[in-house]
Amino acid sequence: MTKLNESFNADGTKGSPLLPDHIKNFLIDIDGTICEDVPNEEPERMLTAQLIPEALEFINKWYDEGHFICFFTSRLESHRKITEEWLKRNNFKYHNILFGKPRGGNYHWIDDRNVRATKFMGKFSDFIEVEKKIQVFKS
Repeated sequence: MTKLNESFNADGTKGSPLLPDHIKNFLIDIDGTICEDVPNEEPERMLTAQLIPEALEFINKWYDEGHFICFFTSRLESHRKITEEWLKRNNFKYHNILFGKPRGGNYHWIDDRNVRATKFMGKFSDFIEVEKKIQVFKS
């Protein structure tokens, strides 16, 4: 695992550690992002879900580059065994899985750390930089 750097709050007290700038914490959804969209109500399909093209290649490349790969899914904790089996069967490299993400989309992430949201549009590719409008707290 990559070494975390110390950080300090504005008042000089120690803050939560930070990753080096060149390392990313990838939080990656599973259903509809790395495999076909399978609802929690049909767990029997989770083990045979079809892989999204290029998902494996890109995610394993990021892992090999030293980035942190965490799958963040709306699947339930009771789906852990079949989810891990599917990931292993498909040769995904990852560090962690978080289950129980709220369902329904329209996520609004509030954090004191830098957050970059990337909406998956059905195809993996290299990242490009674009300017978009975002919502921020009124100052």
